[in-house]
Amino acid sequence: MDKLEKGKTYAWCSCGKSDKQPWCNGAHIGTEFTPTVFKADNDETTQLCRCKKTKNPPYCDGSHAEK
Repeated sequence: MDKLEKGKTYAWCSCGKSDKQPWCNGAHIGTEFTPTVFKADNDETTQLCRCKKTKNPPYCDGSHAEK
């Protein structure tokens, strides 16, 4: 689970290359990928996607379990 702080800006890794998953570390540079930047609306604990198959980035939607 991932803890988000209200008002804080986050950069979610969309390429899968970051060694700081689910957060972007710049490993996408030189690829067609860009991070998904978002600001947390609330203090919350949520599940961010790590498989990069989600249809609702940056949040996990269970797509990793689809066959």
